[in-house]
Amino acid sequence: MNSMKNGKKLAFKMVIALVCGLLAGFGCIMLRENLLASGQSGVWTTINNIFFQDITAEGATQAIGIFYIIGQLFVNSLQLIIVPMVFVSIVLAICVITDTKKLGRISSKTILTFFITTVCALIFAGAIGSFVYSTGAFNAVDATNITVQQGTVGTNPLSIILSIVPNNLISAFSNNGGVLAIVFLAVAIGLAMNQLKEKTKTLKKLLIELSDIISVCLSFIINKFAPIAIFCLLTRTFAAYGIDYLMPALAYVVTVLIALIIYLVVAYPIYLLTMAKMNPKPFMKKIAKVALFGFSTSSSAATLPLNKQTTVEEMGVSEQIASFTLPLGMTINMDGTAIMQVIAAIFVAASSGYDVTFTSMAVIAVLALIASIGTPAAPGAGAVILFTILTGMGYTNDAALLAYSLILAINRPIEMLVTSLNVVGDSSTSIIVAKKEKMLDENIYNQD
Repeated sequence: MNSMKNGKKLAFKMVIALVCGLLAGFGCIMLRENLLASGQSGVWTTINNIFFQDITAEGATQAIGIFYIIGQLFVNSLQLIIVPMVFVSIVLAICVITDTKKLGRISSKTILTFFITTVCALIFAGAIGSFVYSTGAFNAVDATNITVQQGTVGTNPLSIILSIVPNNLISAFSNNGGVLAIVFLAVAIGLAMNQLKEKTKTLKKLLIELSDIISVCLSFIINKFAPIAIFCLLTRTFAAYGIDYLMPALAYVVTVLIALIIYLVVAYPIYLLTMAKMNPKPFMKKIAKVALFGFSTSSSAATLPLNKQTTVEEMGVSEQIASFTLPLGMTINMDGTAIMQVIAAIFVAASSGYDVTFTSMAVIAVLALIASIGTPAAPGAGAVILFTILTGMGYTNDAALLAYSLILAINRPIEMLVTSLNVVGDSSTSIIVAKKEKMLDENIYNQD
């Protein structure tokens, strides 16, 4: 109940920040146009220096840049938490998987099903994103003054393989762009902890405590700092770049929402029909309240008790299956998150002047697959994890950060629907695995 209240409270704060930021931004646009039209450009320059100017830019030694400072502090705080959050989440996920080896075939079938559905989600998102990109809907109207930095994808796409294994442990943890290296280290350490078992219980306890600390920090950043920072970032975005970013952002929202809804109502019924040979109608009817609860809380963790109760008592899944697949799915099965991150990364690249090629989309998909596994089941985490993809691809120029800030501001309703997909995917996997293991009561499943 508290999670639901917190989710609604955060949603309200985000909406207020979005509305106020848009109003202030449009007000700044009108003010700028009026001042420039009346020959008072000096007045606008003063206003810009006080509130919006990038204080690190050349020649901006006298600027104050209040909104820029607040926004940049927010961005820095997100970057600060990326590496420890991804590392700890994946190490603990590996520990959870290895702790359930006794389930044998159940664990392998569960993980394989998660992998299949997530890959399908990535392919679907890539197709939708590339189609919209080809129409030019994601492109900024004026990108002539944007300085594009070199991404991690060089002339030879195989060069990204070299970044997987770091040659220095300390430098790997000090580089936000080395996402693949962090994932490699997390997996290696997780597997090593599995082999050592009880000898690493102190380290595992330390990582769990560190994960709790990260969750508290993330909660503070998203719940307390984000609304203020979003207001500042949005206002500065429109004041500095004008209306050019509004239409691409609307295209992003519409694209992601349509993609998520299609995947929710089409993909999961297909999975049940093909993988479990089950009629999907009872599932879609009974899972609706779980999806709505996930939508309202925007947290897979908060939805887990209701999801387990519904999956066991109303779907007929064995509690042994549900007790394994649902918590594991909450950790590593993020179909909705993967869809959102792929389309968002393509939007950021297109709207900030980067070329989106088949190779770059493939790398984005791989990073999204990895990042979705490391996404905590908490409100706002998906948008934070999106930063790992952007930094991993080298989408870090000023325009990209502004596009990302816009996504963060308008992403709340999207993440609510993302959570619905994630929890529905967990339950559908439970049914698929239970049916294959003959641990599904079909009479209960088919009851109205």
